[in-house]
Amino acid sequence: MSLFKKCLHCFQKSRTPSRTESHFKGQPRLPKFAVPKRYDIHLTPDVAACKFVGSVSIDLDIVADTRFLVLNAAELSINPGSVSFSNLTSSKVFKASKVGMVEADEILVLDFAETLPKGMGVLAIGFNGILNDKMKGFYRSTYEHNGEKKNMAVTQFEPVYARQCFPCWDEAAFKAKFKMTLLDVPSELVALSNMPVIEEKLHGHLKTVYYQQSPVMSTYLVAAVIGLFDYIEAHTSDVRVYCQVGKANQGKFALGVAVQTLGFYKDYLDIPYPLPKLDMVAIPDFAAGAMENYGLVTYRETALLYDDQHSAAANKQRVATVVAHELAHQWFGNLVTMEWWTDLWLNEGFATWMSYLAKDKLFPEWKIWTQFFDQESSEGLRLDGLAESHPIEVEVNHASEIDEIFDMISYKKGASIIRMLRDYLGGQNFQKSLATYIKRHELSNARTEDLRAALQEGCGVPVNKIMNSWTKQKGYPVVSVKMKKQTLEIEQSQFLYSGSRGDGHWIIPMTFCCGEYTSRKSFLLEKKSETHNIKDFLSDTNKSSDPAHSWIKLNVEQIGFFRVKYDEGLAAKLRYAIENKNLSVTDRLGILDDSFAICMARQMSLTSLLTFMDAYREELEHTVLSNLIKITDKVGRVVADARPELMNYIKQFFIGLFLYSAEKLGWDPKQGESHLDAMSRGDIFTALAMLGHKETLNEATSRFHAFLDNRNTPLLHPDIRKAAYVAVMQKVSSSNKAGYESLLRVYREADLSQEKTRVLGSLTSSPDQGIILEALNFALSSEVRSQDAVFGLAVSKEGREVAWKWLKDNWDRIWATYGNGHLLTRFVSSVVSPFASTEKVKEVKQFFANRTKPSMNRTLKQSIEQVRINAKWVQNIGKEKDLAETVKKLAIRKN
Repeated sequence: MSLFKKCLHCFQKSRTPSRTESHFKGQPRLPKFAVPKRYDIHLTPDVAACKFVGSVSIDLDIVADTRFLVLNAAELSINPGSVSFSNLTSSKVFKASKVGMVEADEILVLDFAETLPKGMGVLAIGFNGILNDKMKGFYRSTYEHNGEKKNMAVTQFEPVYARQCFPCWDEAAFKAKFKMTLLDVPSELVALSNMPVIEEKLHGHLKTVYYQQSPVMSTYLVAAVIGLFDYIEAHTSDVRVYCQVGKANQGKFALGVAVQTLGFYKDYLDIPYPLPKLDMVAIPDFAAGAMENYGLVTYRETALLYDDQHSAAANKQRVATVVAHELAHQWFGNLVTMEWWTDLWLNEGFATWMSYLAKDKLFPEWKIWTQFFDQESSEGLRLDGLAESHPIEVEVNHASEIDEIFDMISYKKGASIIRMLRDYLGGQNFQKSLATYIKRHELSNARTEDLRAALQEGCGVPVNKIMNSWTKQKGYPVVSVKMKKQTLEIEQSQFLYSGSRGDGHWIIPMTFCCGEYTSRKSFLLEKKSETHNIKDFLSDTNKSSDPAHSWIKLNVEQIGFFRVKYDEGLAAKLRYAIENKNLSVTDRLGILDDSFAICMARQMSLTSLLTFMDAYREELEHTVLSNLIKITDKVGRVVADARPELMNYIKQFFIGLFLYSAEKLGWDPKQGESHLDAMSRGDIFTALAMLGHKETLNEATSRFHAFLDNRNTPLLHPDIRKAAYVAVMQKVSSSNKAGYESLLRVYREADLSQEKTRVLGSLTSSPDQGIILEALNFALSSEVRSQDAVFGLAVSKEGREVAWKWLKDNWDRIWATYGNGHLLTRFVSSVVSPFASTEKVKEVKQFFANRTKPSMNRTLKQSIEQVRINAKWVQNIGKEKDLAETVKKLAIRKN
């Protein structure tokens, strides 16, 4: 039994819950008869023994008569004798008569013998705990230095894990100032917190580090990191990047992005970065991508470090994206904080959207807004098309439910709604209103209605009516459009992948253009259906006679968060426009994405979808190709279930879709090529490898062997390494494991986290079930950091049953490792969602009947719903009469 468990066991054994404790059970929020104003935290971490001792003094304002103080604590052993309350206006000290923990609600109930005096006082509590291995609270991360394994101590408090480090009012609305002191830190280690160091006192081989007091902030933003680090700093501002010893150069790119991004946000919001320093730290073990702690932002190594020689273009863009996102939080989340997790999107939606503004400013050649739809809107639309989705303003009844709303609705739909509003309201008006919102609520909390009020004041438009339809109800519309004579008939209804008809109704900022982008109309679609006479748009004789200019496109540049379904005549004209590159990149992408979704919802035949996809044979733009690859993978899996006899033809057709771009891009980087072409190269050859294209498999394997002989060979550029690894795995079998073992050697020898995740993401792409099982077991082995195991779940379609059996066999272990947090839900969704049978739904529900918890309930329901959708789609495809003939014709067609 651990030291922590022994202490907790003795503490619980010595007392039984009182009636007063039960009175506070099950409450969604803490009572508000005491308000914290300032915390003085002393922590003494023992990184070698993985434990810590602490004390906290909390300046409280007692605002109502009470003899109870109720705050949060979890995974801590409280010293009952240390608990006291001192009133500032008298010398009287109140000792707690009872100290009780309600574990289910993670609250600490302090019962005093008499009513506490109103006004300011100080609550003192002593405690101890363990540096856990769960990547939350106050935890340990491991690293190697000079061949020796060492620990570092790291905090991760979002959403509600500060309570695992010190007793506190662990809710976003209880903002306070924080004074941190770290004691008995080994002198050779770096000790960081939110604020700059005031003083370090050495005593032998140990030191005590005192930090400046912070501005008011929420508990989830408090942070400390203790470990052995190198750093690189900007000489023009107090910004540093910390990383493992010997990797400082890998922080240069992130450092440059950070310095420029801070300047951009300052100008855009007219408020400077509010703290005296900014540290960004690469942590070897980290559950999320990054965490925006005020002044001390923590990252996965893959999200902060960039190696010129071994990182791919996609890695470079990810670093820029995550850095820009986390720094946007310094305003959206840290300076102005959502009042409760219901309004999480005010943090995450704005940080996501702002990151695109910054990237567009810093890297205009990346054409980042053409990627927004593919990476943000499309993913948000995918989740929000499920009946088991949730509104942006989602009701959160208990802290245990918070983890599951850190999803694509809060981040991606939130960002997409912001983009749609900005386009409707106008860029300048929106920017001014946003600056007003930040100034009005800085150092405080806000709700969605506060944002709506600022936008309405600044823009003079009835924003409330529009926003409410997008933030208070789940889902989104599909806009069906027909052309009769010279009139557009437009109708909206809720889109659901299940094919059911929802009852949602939206006020939609609508745009359309006819034949050219200069001919554009904007209006609000407020009713269920409307008609629009477009005679004036079609009056140009060229538009009616020239097929290149006779198309009509709704939702221009995919700004709106909805889908569009065209009648056959309009769709045919758009197909011609796509083939002839008459449409913008984003519109080509949006039409493709909408068509695929409508097909999955069984409102379009797969025959029609494949015929439409054929228009993209000569596509070269990265974002469109990226979406096309995702669609071909999904369609390939569903056809394998519905019509396995057609799989060879389907693969041949898909290979034909990608060969044109593969030949144009080639295997090797070209002088002066674009960042987007570099990303496309890896995507295209990986797709061709998965499809079993012989020439790709042979070339990739040849280059891989050259790489095995020389890790610095120019023949295997980082952009195409994933393609090579996937190609190698296509030839691996239980009787021929040489390629698999070679990849394991690459993994074990790699020092770069990005390289390790590339290998992990390739190992389960083999069609051999025995190899898939071996790769899954490797993902859970001690050689793979627990944060990275999820990368090994991307199994081939042949591996679905293997992965499901493996998940069940290892559930207790997975639960123990990931039992609270979003990584557990990723295990469930990755393994369950690809199935396509109603029988599997029953099996999944039966297995999880008594193996779930609030933090994964919604994800489980969404995964089961996806299986049902897949099953219905498979049944539909099985009945399509013309599918076989169409697929065979498409397969033999040449570019």
